[in-house]
Amino acid sequence: MQASHAHGDLTPQLIGTPIWYDQAVAAAGIPIYDVPMVSVGGGLGSFILTDVLRIQGAPASAIKVVSNSETPWQSWEYLTRVSQLPAHERIRSDAGARPDNLWGFPSYALHEAWQDKSLALVWQVLVEPVFADFFSPRAGTVFATVQKEAQRIGYWDMLASGQVRMVRRRAGGGYFTLVTPPAGTTPTKRIAIRSRYVHLAVGYPGLKFLPDLQEFRETHNDYHRVVNAYEPHEHVYEFLKSRPGAVVVRGAGIVASRVLQRLIDDRERLGLQTQIVQVFRTYIAGTHGPGVWMRRKGGDGWAYQAFTFPKSAFGGQLKAQFRAAQGDKRKELSKAVGGTTTPRLRRWQGQLQRGRQGGWYHAVQAIVEKVEPTRDGRLLSHIRSDNGQRNQIASDFVIDCTGLEADMAEHRVLADLLQNGGARRNGAGRLAVGPNFEVLGAESGDGALYASGAATGGNHFLAVDSFMGMQTAALDIAADLARRGFVRRLGPVRSTGQWVKWALGRPV
Repeated sequence: MQASHAHGDLTPQLIGTPIWYDQAVAAAGIPIYDVPMVSVGGGLGSFILTDVLRIQGAPASAIKVVSNSETPWQSWEYLTRVSQLPAHERIRSDAGARPDNLWGFPSYALHEAWQDKSLALVWQVLVEPVFADFFSPRAGTVFATVQKEAQRIGYWDMLASGQVRMVRRRAGGGYFTLVTPPAGTTPTKRIAIRSRYVHLAVGYPGLKFLPDLQEFRETHNDYHRVVNAYEPHEHVYEFLKSRPGAVVVRGAGIVASRVLQRLIDDRERLGLQTQIVQVFRTYIAGTHGPGVWMRRKGGDGWAYQAFTFPKSAFGGQLKAQFRAAQGDKRKELSKAVGGTTTPRLRRWQGQLQRGRQGGWYHAVQAIVEKVEPTRDGRLLSHIRSDNGQRNQIASDFVIDCTGLEADMAEHRVLADLLQNGGARRNGAGRLAVGPNFEVLGAESGDGALYASGAATGGNHFLAVDSFMGMQTAALDIAADLARRGFVRRLGPVRSTGQWVKWALGRPV
């Protein structure tokens, strides 16, 4: 007996059919709306592409951004805030990487120098990194500048609220983007947007937990004492303000360094007695890496690098090498320049030095075999060092700073695209895309499906998950859409004229 379905919802026929006909969608009672270009995600990836397309002549009426987010910076603002990068703190990004300004001029350093009426930031850029740390903008500066540009390009006129369920190829060319709109806003459960082009910028599917910590949370139903740095965990810092305590920090990247800085800031500012134990799975004792030119600084357990990737990965020799490499060579190159790193900031290094000297910051190289609760309501981490010696660390909290989950199977839209949309994985397990970030295997007649951001790692461009990486993808996608006749080319005359409009704050 065939299961019944609500009118205006998915039918078994649609679910099981990789290519949809207009008649089948209409027969299911799903309203169809037409727009040439759809961007799925609504974060900074969607915003940057729509910004470039508007600058290259696309009218706002030709683009629809589908998202549950009210602003393009909403998700990123949440992640930075909970991972201890509030608006006044500086993020890990270059001065010229501006999501709101594809030209990168004036840089964030000039912008903040003008705003603060100080030349100190300009001097910092001139002497970095020898005599000063690399400049990076405040998180709040990014929010404010993106908001201003979003208003200039009419971003909210292009935004459609809803949750994208799937993207399917359309018979005859193009795609259907199936959307679940907010409850009560439409008479049907789903709507379908029929378009020639689709862009996916869906970010990370979720949090990435270390296996032993995930097992602890599920076994003991304890989401209070074992937390991820990318989820709300302000209660940890509040607890430590009320009484002496101990925290185990797992991870060695930028988020771990930010969590440590918050713990130490509170300790020194409020006179707390917090004990901190950092567990390194891999302990970096000094300069490391292959060859002569691929080596980077390290020490005290950390691998140091100013940005997620070397600057040449964004537009220099390394970018060219990576684009030309194939298969195992590309994997090898990615492994050599990637990995977990953090900037070597002077303030933070001084904090750790004081912690080592004072005996309240302890670095341990070990594998954590399991975490279990104690009778007195604390946590016990069972660790094993490389020489086989076992030990135990007692703490009040464990903070997992190992990052975000990038497995496409964890994201509903990407998983469906792999199963029914013709897309395939690359050697890194992400979406395989071509030179213009078109998803390989998902072609549909004269239509094209593009992707940018974390889902496209491991292809021809290394630094996809960064402001400049998303801008690079947007410019390549826009160039392909210009070839297809959707927008104009961004030649020198148009580019100059559009920059003047940007500088004067005039609409595109």
